[in-house]
Amino acid sequence: MGDMLAAGGWLMLPIALCSVIGLAIVIERAWMLRTERVAPSSLTAQMTQLARSAPLTAADRQALEAHCPLGKVWAEVVACRDAAIDVRRERIEEAGRRAAHEMTRYLNTLGTIAAVTPLLGLLGTVAGMIHIFSAMTEAGLGDAQALAGGIGQALVTTAAGLCVAIPALVAYRYFIGRVEQQGLMLEQMASRLIEAQRRTLAR
Repeated sequence: MGDMLAAGGWLMLPIALCSVIGLAIVIERAWMLRTERVAPSSLTAQMTQLARSAPLTAADRQALEAHCPLGKVWAEVVACRDAAIDVRRERIEEAGRRAAHEMTRYLNTLGTIAAVTPLLGLLGTVAGMIHIFSAMTEAGLGDAQALAGGIGQALVTTAAGLCVAIPALVAYRYFIGRVEQQGLMLEQMASRLIEAQRRTLAR
């Protein structure tokens, strides 16, 4: 690894930094976007209780919203139970957007890493070619070591950039799809709570 970093030159440092940040984001999002984290079974089991409950106190709402994304949506459903239909729909949709925004945290950074690292590799390629032509100008074609150094820099940075960008792009697309799935699940769970409230009020 040390030899690869040395061969690629200083441009390997930002590529390596991008790889570390990207890996950290992948691990964090994989943990946070689990179904049990977004809509834990301990909370979904309380749906009937929430459907029967009166408007939440500030403390109860804060505790419910801190629980998970589903808690944020359900807290709004319970809080605006007696509001007009249009107002209620707007507030619940806003809560859903906030929950979706929370689930997409750091994904823009991951997408930026997927886009930037190939460009860093391309910049390394250009720098390597400049090094080659400089060596040819100064020493001619006889200095094989100087030429090899430029070629090595060009190839290593390009390969390193692609090795970071490809997994980052795959992870980014996967997590975007995962957020869409979880957002749909939150919408369905909100509808279930609303229906449970209607059944409770009809009794």
